[in-house]
Amino acid sequence: MAFAAEGEAAVAAAAATGKGLAVIGAGLAVIGGALGIGMVGKGALESIARQPEASGTIGTNMILAAALIEGATLFAIVVAFLA
Repeated sequence: MAFAAEGEAAVAAAAATGKGLAVIGAGLAVIGGALGIGMVGKGALESIARQPEASGTIGTNMILAAALIEGATLFAIVVAFLA
C-alpha cells in the first residue's frame, strides 16, 4: 500500500508539471504571435511609406495577415491548455 501512495504522488506531480509546461507553451505562443504581428505592421508601414498610393491594398493585406497570425496564436494557446 505504501508503494501505491508513492505512485499517486508521482502522478500528481507529473500532472502539475504538465500544467506548468502548458502555461509556458501558451506564453511562447503569445510572444510568437506578437512578434509576427509586429513584423507585419512594420512591413506594411514601410510599404505605405514607399508607395502611399497603394495604402488601401497594403492595409487590407496587413489586416488579413494579422488575423491569420492571431488565429494561429489562439489555436496554439487552446492546444497548450488542452495538453
